[in-house]
Parts: sequence; structure tokens; C-alpha cells
Amino acid sequence: MRTLLFLLLLCGAFFLYAQDLPTTQIEDDSLLRLEIASSWFTELPLNLLGKEPELYTLRGGSRIQVRLERSAQNRDEFAVVLARERNGIFPGWAQGSWVLTRRWDNDESGQRIRYFPRSDANVYVQFRPLSDDRSQMDVVLYDAHDKQSLPIPLPFPRLVILPVEDAFAVAGSRFPRRYFDPEPGLYRDVRAFAAEVRERLTDLVYVDDGAMDEDGNFVFIENFRLQNELSPWAGFNCSGFAKWVIDGILRPITGKRLPIAGLKAPFTDRSGSSIEPWEESRDPFFGLDWIRNLAAEALAMLRSPNVTSLNEIEVQASPFAQIIVRQGTERLIRPYQGFLENAGFATEGLIPLLYTLAIDEPGRIFLAAVNDEFGAPVTAENPRGLPRLRQFYHIGVLVPYFNDQGIFQVAVFESAAETSIARFRNRYPGQFVNLVRVPVEDRFDP
Repeated sequence: MRTLLFLLLLCGAFFLYAQDLPTTQIEDDSLLRLEIASSWFTELPLNLLGKEPELYTLRGGSRIQVRLERSAQNRDEFAVVLARERNGIFPGWAQGSWVLTRRWDNDESGQRIRYFPRSDANVYVQFRPLSDDRSQMDVVLYDAHDKQSLPIPLPFPRLVILPVEDAFAVAGSRFPRRYFDPEPGLYRDVRAFAAEVRERLTDLVYVDDGAMDEDGNFVFIENFRLQNELSPWAGFNCSGFAKWVIDGILRPITGKRLPIAGLKAPFTDRSGSSIEPWEESRDPFFGLDWIRNLAAEALAMLRSPNVTSLNEIEVQASPFAQIIVRQGTERLIRPYQGFLENAGFATEGLIPLLYTLAIDEPGRIFLAAVNDEFGAPVTAENPRGLPRLRQFYHIGVLVPYFNDQGIFQVAVFESAAETSIARFRNRYPGQFVNLVRVPVEDRFDP
């Protein structure tokens, strides 16, 4: 059920959103929590069985439904949900909703508080007890912990009735408020770009090794031969499609398309490396060089000719070090290693990384090169074997943004088609994706 909810959220299928308020303007419900504390928060759990939901209206007009929910993950727990209204319903994760998780075994203090600063079930702040006079705070963004177990000098029972903004004030600058307050207007060009690409996809087909050269001819990347000499079809593979996208961004400004030869060239000097003997036979860095060269061309033209260094082109940092991994009904927190040189990021953290990039770098899209280690072991039939090399074998165009209602979405374009971020991530479990950034202008014409 949670997986279905997650996919629907990513695809923007929920229509109950209106644009959220800035987080500092969410109406406080602490007086209501104080009023119902004895009847819901400290009442014996068995006395709550069968208790009907209760409806309250705050002074500012916000309506809240208070109800009990059983835990699907842990049968020893249940939750008291203060669900905010959203278009006549109370989903439990609308902006401002507040949830206290308790145990059935006469627990009076609670196990954790979960608060939703945005109308997004995948984005929340969590508080847990730490000691008699301290609690700890987690900030979770699409199953990644931007903050995990951050100590705050407030006892947990106090947090149960304290205004949430007071808790954030105690956390101070350690609370990353920016991740809960996107400005939808900043993504107008990106949304228009995604719509333009989507509209033109019906005219495109997939052709292995296919691309368009600087003169507008459909050719093969390997040898530059015209496609119509060898095939009745003309089109793109994943690399050629990524070039078509960048050409569409740059051509309205430069009046021309990029030559293919320069995109195939090594972006960095690899002479003398252990990879060099295998460059020609296995071409392991093709996809990495391709997206780096595309991004360098785009940044040099759209920002500055001096913006060509790798640390300006490539995404090399993520704000989280832990990620939630799901195994059946279990939720396990595991370390996330972050950026790996000449590899990028593990695909398991791709969606939260794109969420934070959308906030921190609005107005940009990202080219992605998928990679993994390949090699054949030594056998009697193959006594020499092949060394294990990291090879970049697929390229996609990832477009993270917030729509005009403030809902996070990711458009994914690859190999002359649109797919989805969930499919893209799940297709490559345990593998890595290298990301480069490209600014988007308000015109697109490939």
C-alpha cells in the first residue's frame, strides 16, 4: 500500500492538493493537543479500542480529525493521528498533520511524533525520546535522513503538547527548513521544458547507436555513417537522445547543434591509468565522458566559458548519510556512502537526492550515466578472463521540479521515450548513477 502511495505521489496523481502554506504559517494545534492529551495520549490503550474519530476546528478555521490507527508494520504499536483536512478529506499526511505513535502495553509517553510540514507522505520530521530531559529529531526526505538522531534539549512529554515551531526554534539552523518550503514559481522554465520534450517524443524512435550530427543528419555515433544507408528508421539511442535534448536547449541561442566527435573525447586525461589498455576494446567511460562533455558545453554557453571544471559540472555531494531500506514490512536504516568518484551515487538514494537538488538548484536538469562493474572470471574456457571495470552503459535525462501546486515530481526521459523515476531507479538496484547539471532556458528547439 505504501509503495502504491509513493508511486502516485511521484506521478502527481493526487488531485487533492492546493498549494501549501509556508511552514511558518501553518496553524498551531498545540492547544488542541493539550485539551485531548488525557483522552488520547495518556489514556490506557485498551480504552481507545473502538473509539470513534473526533472532529475539531482550530481558531483559524483549520479542521482536524483525531483518530486511532493500527500499525501495519508493528502490531505492538498504534498511532493517534491529528489529520488536517484537505479538500474535505483527512488523509493523515496533509500539511500540518501530527501523529503520536504509542505502544499497546500501557505506554503513556509515546514512542515517536511524526509531523508533516508539507502535504507529502514522504517528507516529514520525527521526534523520539532520548533521555529524561532530551529528545532527538529526524528529518526524512523520501526515505533518506537529512538529519538523524539530532539531540534537542526538550523532554519528549513536553514535545507532545509544545507548538512544533517552538521545537524547530530550539533546533535552530540545524533544522533544514528550506527542504519544506519550495517556491513553485522557480520551476516555471523547467516545467515548460519538460512539457516541450514530452510533446516532441511522438516524432522520435529508438535506433541503436543513433544520434543527430551538427548538420541535422541522423547518423551512427560509432562511425558517423548516415542511418538511412543501413536502416529504414532514423532515430536515437540513449546517448543520441541526451544530445538531442542539449541541442534543443542550446540551438535557440547558438543557432547550431553540437558536433558528435567532441562528445566522445575523454573529458579528463586517463593516459597511464590501468584503464587505458581497455579503452578501445571496452570503452568503459563512454557514457561518463558523453554527459560530462554535454554539460560542459551547456554551462559554458549558458553561464560562462570558464564554467567547465568537473566540480562545477558534476553533482558530488548529498546532504544525507542514512537511508531507509525496506525489506517486507521492515524498515531498516542503513548508511548511505554518498558520492563515489567516477561512479556517482547508489541508485537507492537517487529520489531523495533529486528532491534536495530540486530545492537547492532550481532551474536545472540532470544528465545521468548509469554504471556498474563488469568482468568475466578466469575459467578453463577463458583462461585470461577480463578485469572487472566500471562501465557507463546507459544515459537518462532527469528533470526534478515542483509543479504549480508545490508537488514534487521527476520527469524522466531516456532513449527517445518518457518513463518514470521509480522505474528508472528500480531497474538498476545496487548500481550507481553519475549526475551532471545543465541549466534550462525558456526556449527549446532541437
